[in-house]
Amino acid sequence: MTTELITPAESFAERTDVLIIGSGGAGLTAALTIVEADPTRSVTVITRGEPADSSTAWAQGGLAAVISPEDSFDLHIEDTMAAGGFHGDRARVTELVQQAKEAIDRLVSHGAQFADDLHLEGGHSLRRIVHAGDQSGWEVEKTLLRAARDRGINIISHARAIDLLTTADGTVCGVRGFHNGQVGRWLADDVVLAAGGVGALWTLTSNPAVATADGLAMALRAGAATRDIEFVQFHPTVLDLPRTGGRDVLISEAVRGEGAVLIDAQGARFMKALHPLAELAPRDVVSAEIINHLEDTGAEQVFLDARSITDFLQRFPTIHAELLARGIDATVDPIPVRPGAHYHCGGVAADLDGRTSLKGLSAIGEVAGTGVQGANRLASNSLTEALVAGHRCGIRLALSKRAGKAQTPIARTQVTPVDGATTIRAAMDSYVGVSRNDAGLGAALDILSSLPKAAELNDASLDSTNMACAGLAIAQAARERTDSLGCHRRSDNAAATTKNYHFAGA
Repeated sequence: MTTELITPAESFAERTDVLIIGSGGAGLTAALTIVEADPTRSVTVITRGEPADSSTAWAQGGLAAVISPEDSFDLHIEDTMAAGGFHGDRARVTELVQQAKEAIDRLVSHGAQFADDLHLEGGHSLRRIVHAGDQSGWEVEKTLLRAARDRGINIISHARAIDLLTTADGTVCGVRGFHNGQVGRWLADDVVLAAGGVGALWTLTSNPAVATADGLAMALRAGAATRDIEFVQFHPTVLDLPRTGGRDVLISEAVRGEGAVLIDAQGARFMKALHPLAELAPRDVVSAEIINHLEDTGAEQVFLDARSITDFLQRFPTIHAELLARGIDATVDPIPVRPGAHYHCGGVAADLDGRTSLKGLSAIGEVAGTGVQGANRLASNSLTEALVAGHRCGIRLALSKRAGKAQTPIARTQVTPVDGATTIRAAMDSYVGVSRNDAGLGAALDILSSLPKAAELNDASLDSTNMACAGLAIAQAARERTDSLGCHRRSDNAAATTKNYHFAGA
């Protein structure tokens, strides 16, 4: 059954040829591609905060691509497949890998500046991460924003989508949303969903506060097919200190690539004996082993020891400053860390051109489950996918201009929003984290389906409603997958404790 949220009466209606929801790397790339391919098409981007309030802007690591003469497409493909537990779609992985450098070159043509050297990150068999120090995502975001504004693309800030609008035959024809304190609609021939991120469903996360699963929840209510939504990647090294300044601090995998190691409170390394790649094993492996170590020892946290990196300040100035602001000097102190919710490997079922199960709706970036990431994302493949899929989606929409015939949305079954963001996070932390079991997943489903009704629809209740909708779907998918695979670990399945780890060269 398709549904939509009960909202106040609409007070505005606008129209555009293409409506893009989200202003991260995928959405802005699609917008730029469309206007460059067909300047006659009107493109509107709506974003719930400021345009740069995206996961793209927060990304530290970089963009994975075959650049080095020692590298090859085959190596990158195999690393991606291995990191994803061989659950990925090999054909789509191949397309991504082969188009990665071209996507980065297009970004450079818009003015992006990257370092001359390549970083090494977990799961990669050699250095292939194109980066801008520890602000690679910001370099991508600011470059795309500048280019979009130069081309006059209409970007509407503080405009939050509530629900997709659909016609009688299920075609997506626009969005209902908030803007300037009012509810209204944006009608469009094509809607591009680029509002990814589910990290705010958990307490500790590398994601911005806006990552409340808005895109996934809207698609679920509209009846879109999903793929692999049980696979939520936890980054192994998120600073484990009380949050200050409104965000948790991610310690980039590139820090481990430059020599940092994981130690316990006694100063002993523990990853070296557990995987041939030690701290540079795929993220699902490192996160799982950190949780296992904490459970075995009764400790609250482990530590990332970066004191061997003599030029830490020069290599990672942003991370260094963020840690100093919280009382940690990484050149002197081991950094307390725990796994934090980082990236949704599944999502709305889509191909790399953005096609979904719903006519009129495209999905790109983190909200899309393309099969590229498999059961666990290989480090720095996400920004690359955003650029590749954004470009391909833009080309497809520019070349397949629809007739522009006015579509009439119909009402779907209305549901009441709920409250309870704190309750949702507690349930997801306890039962739908790195380690899962049937009883815990059942408890999460009970909690998430019994939240109190909200008195009204506002930003806070929309957060809770979308978090609950996505959390229920993720927990249900996780309960149905009884085996352990990638970043989905079932402690009640013997396979969960088997060291069946894949890595390049194994």
